[in-house]
Amino acid sequence: MSAVRSSADRAPLRMVPMTQRSLDAVLMIEQSAYAFPWSTGNFVDSLGASHVCQLLCDAHGTVLGYFVALPGYEEMHLLNITVAPAEQGKGLGLRLLETLVRLCRPWAARELWLEIRPSNQRAMRIYERFGFEAKGVRKGYYPAALGTREDAIVMGLKIAAAAQGDGDALE
Repeated sequence: MSAVRSSADRAPLRMVPMTQRSLDAVLMIEQSAYAFPWSTGNFVDSLGASHVCQLLCDAHGTVLGYFVALPGYEEMHLLNITVAPAEQGKGLGLRLLETLVRLCRPWAARELWLEIRPSNQRAMRIYERFGFEAKGVRKGYYPAALGTREDAIVMGLKIAAAAQGDGDALE
């Protein structure tokens, strides 16, 4: 699987389960998107622990984005959501979020949780537009430049409210 392809020659998109075989493409995106990317081990552990791991691919099998989420009792915790840098700004992050909300239902998750860097204002706006609300702060959660740490804003989304608010977009 290649990690990047022009949107001009892309056929309809599809969601597929992440597998060990797709990790090269996932890691290529992860490393190009973040200063402090997840390691191969993070993804391998998530797959081994049966986390909810999905890829957004075009008809050619090119990975455009992905998410990893941890199901819990009546909740889902979004651990990682990433769109390839060349594909950002095209609504693919929203498509990934919509898919995750749909997948929350079979798990009987009532709320979807995530952490986000306060410095990631672009993603923060997307989450807020989607209906997430800030719930708290985790001090020193993320690694940052020069060995420092950055706080995380904890955000939550009520699944029933997300389903009602977006209607057909989540169906």
